[in-house]
Amino acid sequence: MAVEGGMKCVKFLVFVFNFIFWVCGVALVAIGIYAQVALDKALVVSSASAAGTPVAILVLGIIIFFISFFGCCGAWKESYCMVTTFAVLLSIIFLVEVAAAIAGYVFKDKVRSVLEDGFRDAMNKYGEDKALTEAMDELQRDFSCCGANNYTDWSSIERFRVNNTVPRSCCRVNSTSCNVHPSPATIYENVRPPPSPLCLSRSPHSPPEPLSVPQGCLQSIEAWMKKNILIVAAVALGIAFFEILGIVFACCLMKGIRSGYEVM
Repeated sequence: MAVEGGMKCVKFLVFVFNFIFWVCGVALVAIGIYAQVALDKALVVSSASAAGTPVAILVLGIIIFFISFFGCCGAWKESYCMVTTFAVLLSIIFLVEVAAAIAGYVFKDKVRSVLEDGFRDAMNKYGEDKALTEAMDELQRDFSCCGANNYTDWSSIERFRVNNTVPRSCCRVNSTSCNVHPSPATIYENVRPPPSPLCLSRSPHSPPEPLSVPQGCLQSIEAWMKKNILIVAAVALGIAFFEILGIVFACCLMKGIRSGYEVM
């Protein structure tokens, strides 16, 4: 028996929200692809767990994309089984997203250590692994950085220490010897303002604070991630809100289909 009255409105809303789910799925796919492309080289030199994050976002987007079509079919055919399955799958996706958000918050401090370990491991293997070497070179050029924290990190690698050199991808100037006897004049050395000192507590005879603090590729990648995390968070909150509404309306439609008469 076809739904009538208020349930027709609910049926329409299920269609509308499934369209929104479809858009959310596309958005997640786009974010996953963007993160994979933008951080491709950073992910190559990091650990497998960090490299899987954009893939996880991409997979989640694809799943939501297909679930939205499943919900549309259930609403169109007024199938209690399909609408119930849609509501259950959407609830599972919502719970997974909540768990992922909690895990991300709990382990947020480990992101830097994981990235640094992977980066330094890639530095040690520089020149031995062709794919890793190319990834490291492209990353340093793209982020205009050199080394994990600054260009002196390369002096910990034997082959660079004995010749007092750094990879040519560190060069900010185009010359044949730019990577020999590196200095801030020839090598990328991003800088940031130092932490604000407590001026009142400093002695007038204290040495002046540095005008800048060197930073390397780790800080540059972190800054990029912090700049874009707000976009990811906003999209995630929007998706979660519409998922809750979709679950509520799907449950209402399930009740209407099962009863076979107007309930609103």
